[in-house]
Amino acid sequence: MKKINGTWFEFRHFGVPEGKYFNPFLMTFTPEQWVAMIEDIAGLGMEYLVLMCSALDVKTFYKSELFEEYPITCKNLLGLTLETCDRLNLKAFVSNDCVGAWQYPDNMITDPEICRRRAAITEEIAGLFGHHKSFYGWYWTNEAEIYPYYKEEFIKYVNINSEMAHRLTPGKKTLIAPYGTFRVKTDDTYLDQLSRLDVDIIAYQDEIGVRKSNIEWTPKYFESLRKAHDKVGRSKIWADMEVFQFEGPIYTSALLPAPFERIKAQLQGIQDFVDEVMIFEYPGLFSRPGSIASMGKSQEKLYTDYKAYLDSIKDQL
Repeated sequence: MKKINGTWFEFRHFGVPEGKYFNPFLMTFTPEQWVAMIEDIAGLGMEYLVLMCSALDVKTFYKSELFEEYPITCKNLLGLTLETCDRLNLKAFVSNDCVGAWQYPDNMITDPEICRRRAAITEEIAGLFGHHKSFYGWYWTNEAEIYPYYKEEFIKYVNINSEMAHRLTPGKKTLIAPYGTFRVKTDDTYLDQLSRLDVDIIAYQDEIGVRKSNIEWTPKYFESLRKAHDKVGRSKIWADMEVFQFEGPIYTSALLPAPFERIKAQLQGIQDFVDEVMIFEYPGLFSRPGSIASMGKSQEKLYTDYKAYLDSIKDQL
């Protein structure tokens, strides 16, 4: 049996309609509440945090000499997060985005000005935070669609970022989380792309929350991807499991916690084919009852249901 071993972690959700119910919490949380949330995550036995963005709308979540700091209540939030992860022995993947308009992913990977900003912020983050023991690796935020292969521009984007990471922070891991999992074609063309992608970990989105896949299909996709990764032998395969549901239409309505029975079925369907199961995401969807970082009863129910499941399988882990 596998447990959920990590989560994406946002300082503010980029999609305004999607973050309707939890962005107000994130924007006003005190340092003590952020620390409590990270402690609650560690209390579920998770090992990894993937920081979605170190900046948003070209404003940073730390004190920068390059850009304005994001107008959020808790200042130097990236530093606080890494300090807390240091203490709790968590491993963080740190992002070097968003230094452009996240709504236009192609521009984010090809626009020369955005690429210049990204290189600058990567150097600044490495200099300011690279010493943290919890700084385990980097996450390249701009998601790629596999349709049924990666665009060559995306491979170039990944490899440029990874070259910077190797130079500035030797030994740190690199992670991407592509979508289009239900369209991937694991033939020789895809195997060639896997061999050329300079990345340590690929966490494929299961696409259940965005209604592009279903629980019956995902084991087949992940089994095929597992075979491809084993054949190439370069990057590890993880899952980016979606634990949300939309209140209404996808992308234009609020994210809500999914029922745990659905999440349990998602987990059991893919766990044999991946090295780690990650979720999108704890903030806004899980809350420990009684925590000063709680965001509501439905979030507390998902936490309680998962905790009961975790306790029931502890002898099998």
